[in-house]
Amino acid sequence: MGTLLDEIIDWGGGVFGEEHMETLMQCVQCGKCTGGCPSGRITALRTRKLFRMAQEDMREEIFNAPELWYCTTCYTCYERCPKGVKCTDIMRVIRNLAAKEGHMSVPHRKIGVYALKTGHGVPIGPDQMKIRESLGLDSQPPTTQKYNEQLEEVQIICRETGFDALIDFDWDKMDLKEAEAKK
Repeated sequence: MGTLLDEIIDWGGGVFGEEHMETLMQCVQCGKCTGGCPSGRITALRTRKLFRMAQEDMREEIFNAPELWYCTTCYTCYERCPKGVKCTDIMRVIRNLAAKEGHMSVPHRKIGVYALKTGHGVPIGPDQMKIRESLGLDSQPPTTQKYNEQLEEVQIICRETGFDALIDFDWDKMDLKEAEAKK
């Protein structure tokens, strides 16, 4: 295994292209990403700090940093970077590498639970169903929440790809495994 920077470029390059990921090396720590970040105003998210950690091969520190999971992928940093660093895509790759090694925040794993239970990261609830009905729509849109056979397909894909294991999903309880949910 090379450096974290090499891994970001290699692994992320398969999705976005290596040139896209190599923009991480262009980061000059100017702070535009951090200064414009909506999440950074209310959390400890400092995009440039995480990128510096990646450049310096601080694998464990970045993978264990809670702020890695604060990014909402709004692309503000991506659009404002004067050097053209593909911030949001790089952040997503770093998260995927961290998750692959067992570092994923509980709230993000809980979104995976919703996806496995309903087929949606944000399932429709009773309030939304009432609003839909008041607008003359079916209470549920034509998605996996309405069509169980489609949900079963999503669940098969999640099992076959190992997504369920990645988030420590317990199929009997249809939730995170007990010890993992408390972290």
